[in-house]
Amino acid sequence: MLEMVEGCQVPYPERLFEGYKMETRYTYLLLNARRIPLILEKFLNGRRGEKVFFILELPTNIQNEPEPNRVQHRDIYYLDNCTPAQALDLLREYGDLLIQDGMSAFGFGGQESGDEIMVEKYNLVTLWAKRPVKWKPLLEELGLPEEENLVTAGKTFDQDHPGQCRLVTRNGIDVYALPERLKEQGLYFAERRKEE
Repeated sequence: MLEMVEGCQVPYPERLFEGYKMETRYTYLLLNARRIPLILEKFLNGRRGEKVFFILELPTNIQNEPEPNRVQHRDIYYLDNCTPAQALDLLREYGDLLIQDGMSAFGFGGQESGDEIMVEKYNLVTLWAKRPVKWKPLLEELGLPEEENLVTAGKTFDQDHPGQCRLVTRNGIDVYALPERLKEQGLYFAERRKEE
């Protein structure tokens, strides 16, 4: 059974287990909450000599939505030109909040390699690379089984049994405080995207 992040609840946690599925460019991982920081650290430690960026996706504030009472967009923020050490510092300071939050998504990417890692809702982590096979040693090191039909949380939902996501706080702040807190380090608003 999967250990869920604090901000996400699923109707059938007993149907979810750690594993991964590799596709043409993307590798999808389902991870226990306590193991998400480990894969982020390993990703960033693998970027030695390369600048990285940080991406933060937040649901658009309801007051900025065209249809009241319905969030349809996400606000996308970037922090470019970080060293891996700076990204690790950011992860140490805000990683628990970001990982445990149920509303946001975030990740890191290599500015030269194009490799990316994204932590999304319901313990889903997505890796991107031109050659996904490069992730095999890391996934084997983590002891993750490869699954032909990876069961993600969304596959267990139905109209009567939806998932639930909520904001979490750490040290009196939630993820909506991060754009202002990280502005001095260079975090900037990039775009507003329609939810898929």
